[in-house]
Amino acid sequence: MALLMKPEPFSREVDRLFDAFFGGEAQSARRWVPPMDLVEAEDHFVLKADLPGLGEGDVSIEVQDGNLTISGERNAEHEAHERGWYRIERSFGGFNRSLTLPDGVDADGISAEFDRGVLEVRIPKPEERKPRRVAITATAREGNGGAPAVEGTAQDA
Repeated sequence: MALLMKPEPFSREVDRLFDAFFGGEAQSARRWVPPMDLVEAEDHFVLKADLPGLGEGDVSIEVQDGNLTISGERNAEHEAHERGWYRIERSFGGFNRSLTLPDGVDADGISAEFDRGVLEVRIPKPEERKPRRVAITATAREGNGGAPAVEGTAQDA
């Protein structure tokens, strides 16, 4: 007589713990927030976002009011199963990530490349704000170059 048991004796407890943290099996579509890195280089910033399963046509990058926004959507790819167990752990759906740009960034200088599921956005650093020296020019005046004399009388009040 064969003893029927699950190969993993603690699988029910692991499943219960997993469901407690991630909302259970009823919530098959968790919010997807792709991870991003922002690194400072010599003359630009590099933003990298992991977007597995997407192509350049699935992603939009916009710059408006000093904010850079990356948005897109990853669609679900489910297969119906008649028998057996299955679990959907990969998140899908729309996403939207925004980054506030430093003042003075040239939006026309921002470039992006997509390679093997990684979006790389290069953001040029703004030109350093250096104090600007204002030249003073002299105008020709009467006398010794000072202000012209004012004529008049003074009275005590």
